[in-house]
Amino acid sequence: MSFERKKILVLGAGYAGLQTVSKLQKLLSHQDADITLINKNEYHYEATWLHETAAGTIDWEEGVYPINKVVDAQKVVFVPAEVTAIHKDEQRVETTQGTFEYDILVVALGFESETFGIEGMEEHAHSIVNPETATAARKEIERNFANYRQSNDPKDISILVGGAGFTGIEYLGELVESVPELCEKHGIDYNKVNITCVEAAPKMLPMFPENLVEYAVEFLKDRGVKFMVDTPIVAANEDGFVVEVNDEKQQIEANSVIWTAGVRGSSLMEESFDGVKRGRIVVGPDLRIEGYDNIYAIGDVAAVMNGETERPWPTTAQIAMQLGEHTAKNIELSLKGERLEEFSYNDRGTVCSLGSKDGIGLVMGREIKGKKAAFMKRVIDSRAIFKIGGPLLAYSKGKMF
Repeated sequence: MSFERKKILVLGAGYAGLQTVSKLQKLLSHQDADITLINKNEYHYEATWLHETAAGTIDWEEGVYPINKVVDAQKVVFVPAEVTAIHKDEQRVETTQGTFEYDILVVALGFESETFGIEGMEEHAHSIVNPETATAARKEIERNFANYRQSNDPKDISILVGGAGFTGIEYLGELVESVPELCEKHGIDYNKVNITCVEAAPKMLPMFPENLVEYAVEFLKDRGVKFMVDTPIVAANEDGFVVEVNDEKQQIEANSVIWTAGVRGSSLMEESFDGVKRGRIVVGPDLRIEGYDNIYAIGDVAAVMNGETERPWPTTAQIAMQLGEHTAKNIELSLKGERLEEFSYNDRGTVCSLGSKDGIGLVMGREIKGKKAAFMKRVIDSRAIFKIGGPLLAYSKGKMF
């Protein structure tokens, strides 16, 4: 391969960014390009496992691995730093560890919590967006349950979950496994525990057919979860949520309040690019930003349009990894001076876990539930690690062994 040596800069080591680097270091030699990866932490965390950390069914260390386990130090320079500014016209990026110039930029800065402007949500509810916030949510519940022995306050053993989307349902599935253990530890009758999920939309899990949604809801209800669907949250305060029921405001009390209902792309996107909505920018079919042929945006900061629906594809780990692979391939093509390829999403299906032993899913057009879904979820989680880090990492961090 013979072409001009370029500086390739990748921002973010989530699913999209790390997959880009993993693929690039296989496609390119050290002589082909200078590849630099910048990420705030020295580890990659499995974002799709954060609900498990937040519920206490795994420790946060189980869902992370060092980035240096993935990158080839002979081909990639990894810089642990926080990105503070992107100067797209000057082709440079500012970080807490200095300024970096680039010829080709891949922006994969990930997601943040989105509260949709609900009053008090940031101050009074825990989000689940990284290992730190997930761990804080877990400690809040554990602290309140421990305190119940002295306080005898029902709010200490009441948990409010805002949102019955994918993350909310998976989180509830983990809670109904971990909370009984907490009750046993502290001598609490599980029947006294109050777990309530509040959802503004009239329908939960719209990506699944109704019969699978009913299965998930009944599974959780049988284990004590109460649902308030089609019930907007208008505020969060020190006592819990304020909701709107029949045009009247109602206070729901709990000392453990968890927000799972929304994420957005990195707020740095609004500061750096035009036309950004909720931290996401529309990219072209080849994943580049309009007007900047040397800048790719992928993962949670990108709105990748579905040509059939004319709406963006959902920002899942599955699509993020495919975006990373495609971006690496297009970078190789651009270095060769060849025409870039349009991205085509291969939807292999979706599985929503209900704890470690149950779940629902659509895989290759087939509906699955129960233990089959739980097994497939473990396969998907392990495959993601294998795709990025290879067999040794999958063996040490995956869920199949």
